[in-house]
Amino acid sequence: MTMHQLVVSGVCKRFGRTTILEDVDLAVARGEVVALTGENGAGKSTLMGICAGLIRADSGTVQLGGAIGYCPQTPGLFDLLTAEDHLVMFGRGSGLGRAESLRRGYAALEEFGYPMHERTVVADLSGGTRQKLNLALALLTDPSVLLLDEPYQGFDRGTYVNFWDHCETWRRAGKSVVVVTHMLAELDRVDRVVELPAHPSRAHHPGR
Repeated sequence: MTMHQLVVSGVCKRFGRTTILEDVDLAVARGEVVALTGENGAGKSTLMGICAGLIRADSGTVQLGGAIGYCPQTPGLFDLLTAEDHLVMFGRGSGLGRAESLRRGYAALEEFGYPMHERTVVADLSGGTRQKLNLALALLTDPSVLLLDEPYQGFDRGTYVNFWDHCETWRRAGKSVVVVTHMLAELDRVDRVVELPAHPSRAHHPGR
């Protein structure tokens, strides 16, 4: 019997008169990597935000079989804090002590080629380096469900390939992974592709 760690049932979301998501269903099994695709404005980021508990659906349910790690498309970072500051703060919010937060966080950062020697505040980091920190924060608590919204933006080619290699590692570790992607060339690296259909009333909301 398949064990699903993420089950989305009948989720609907409107912003004003605009329907973004309509009766969306999604089930992701333990150890499965799913690519979430669709046109701009199809509601991919909105669905990820709903699954992460940051956006309230108008109707429908989201069931989780464990902790979530969420890497949004736009890094939710603080410009005047360093990577170390972020690791300690996010770790504390998840019940981790300073030493454990730094141990886990630096291990994740090192895997993605973050410049470990830097004590640079986020405002002075490149977009790709910010995204590496964003991804490390999503992995900090060793979650069983990973929601990754185009997490490789700004990555160089080597780090980009490294990211997809990590998807295989997470699969073997039994994590459920959902990756929002437009990179069709990499779809052979996932178990399944789920495409959100376009909705006529979304045409004027390309950012969602």
